[in-house]
Amino acid sequence: MSVLEPFDTLYDATVGEAVSLPPELEAVHGPLRLPSRTDRPTTLANFVTTLDGIVSLGIPGQAGGGPISGENPHDRMLMGLLRAVADAVVVGAGTLRAVPHHLWTAAHVFPDLAPAYRELRASLGKTGPPLNVIVTAGGELDLGRRVFASGEVPVLLVTTRRGAERLRREEVPPSVRIAPVPGAGEIGAAAILEAVSRVRPSAVVLVEGGPQLLGGFLAAGALDELFLTLAPQVAGRNGATERPGLVAGREFAPECPVWGTLIGVKRGGDHLFLRYAFATG
Repeated sequence: MSVLEPFDTLYDATVGEAVSLPPELEAVHGPLRLPSRTDRPTTLANFVTTLDGIVSLGIPGQAGGGPISGENPHDRMLMGLLRAVADAVVVGAGTLRAVPHHLWTAAHVFPDLAPAYRELRASLGKTGPPLNVIVTAGGELDLGRRVFASGEVPVLLVTTRRGAERLRREEVPPSVRIAPVPGAGEIGAAAILEAVSRVRPSAVVLVEGGPQLLGGFLAAGALDELFLTLAPQVAGRNGATERPGLVAGREFAPECPVWGTLIGVKRGGDHLFLRYAFATG
């Protein structure tokens, strides 16, 4: 018996190669197809937003995606599924600070389905957890956090040369590798994907935040698909606390709007699970 009621599939125009899911996962999600590329990894993003477009409440202890989704189990199941098919999961330093005890693995976000997620990874030839990639220009990280210090997951820190110098002044755990990239400012999507590929040849890279990182991937034409959970809450803004939307640090419209193509809609309770494809370079 499934641990969750199945998603209701309202619309499905997804294309690509079918992923053979273990029965327990397919019973909940239904079929899964993912695009494939030969020039670079297929790059997916997974975010959750409120009805008024907020992806983080911006409050210490409540800045992650959980308060946005209401800890919705279908959202966590889908997050786990995408992590299970990913070779690497990419987040920014701000996302790490919002959820300081997190590990970017399928089992961490939905433990009840951990055996099924492991079975899926094994069937795809992916041994061990996905590479946890933390992007930080300045290298201002606490290497005592669980993701670094526990050794439970392999970690790649993508940073500038200045950030690498700062990080190497600390004791770097054995499970952590530092990948300095050229430049002194924002780290672009191409540099992130190149750094990941040098450490772990990857077919699928998953981007989970935050808004500046997503904006960079969209600006570079390096995002193939976005999985977007629409949570049925209105969070509101009063201007006193920054409550970012899906993209920060970039302005596309009206000069260069980024348009997606709706390729999937699922429902889990009152949450909608949207899937968009983007034209990429």
